[in-house]
Amino acid sequence: MPIRPATAAELPALQHIERAAGEAFRVLGMDAIADDEPPTTAELERFRRAGRAWVATDDDDAPVAYVLSEPIKPTEHIEQITVHPRAARRRVGRALIDHLAERARAEGRTALTLTTFADVPWNAPYYARIGFRPLADAELTPALREIRAHEAELGLDRWPRLCMRRALTAGVSPRTAP
Repeated sequence: MPIRPATAAELPALQHIERAAGEAFRVLGMDAIADDEPPTTAELERFRRAGRAWVATDDDDAPVAYVLSEPIKPTEHIEQITVHPRAARRRVGRALIDHLAERARAEGRTALTLTTFADVPWNAPYYARIGFRPLADAELTPALREIRAHEAELGLDRWPRLCMRRALTAGVSPRTAP
């Protein structure tokens, strides 16, 4: 599946992907997450202009998934990764993460980090399967503590959350890393 930078014209499509993917949270009784508004086009544009918004596309070059990230030295933090349900279970999310890992490693980053729901099957358990490990509170950097505090202000701590990290080892492809 091709991966490329998002274009300004595609930002509303990213919002659509976010809304469609959010519906899966209803099955878990997390309606507030399903009902949450996606990032605004202005927020998405900030990531796009910074070169931190990537899309995976279908055969018609239409986005079916996206990832947003930002450098939090010495790591690259995944702010958001979302796959449209019609592209689910095809390794699209992993391909986006591997793409981001390669770029982050080339920029000298030592790891990828993210925050996620601990008990949602397509969140923490999935990330653990692709090489992320949970971080203990003592391992959180000031930047990750700030991100978690902001998430708590948004009410995301209503469900268990955690920070996770995947090391980026020089010379090891993320596709083959444990």
